[in-house]
Amino acid sequence: MSRLGLITMLRLGAGLSMSGPLVVLGFELVRTGNTVGGIAFFSVAAVALYLPTYVINQIGGPRAWIRRRLSRGNEQDDDRTGLREWFRRD
Repeated sequence: MSRLGLITMLRLGAGLSMSGPLVVLGFELVRTGNTVGGIAFFSVAAVALYLPTYVINQIGGPRAWIRRRLSRGNEQDDDRTGLREWFRRD
């Protein structure tokens, strides 16, 4: 089994911190008899647990971030600087 990296641990921590309270609330609803509400909170908690991983995968991950930053350093400097560079798509 491979060791967890820093980004993986941050994703797990973010997912657990978002889904933990939802699981507790869902369990409490199931325990008091509101099964439909409890199952709804469990499903939202499952989505919240996976959400940070999904967002990181859509952005491209840390290797793609580093590759993009290094490739920008090789280009000629033009009039685009700062935030304008981030929002402009070539």
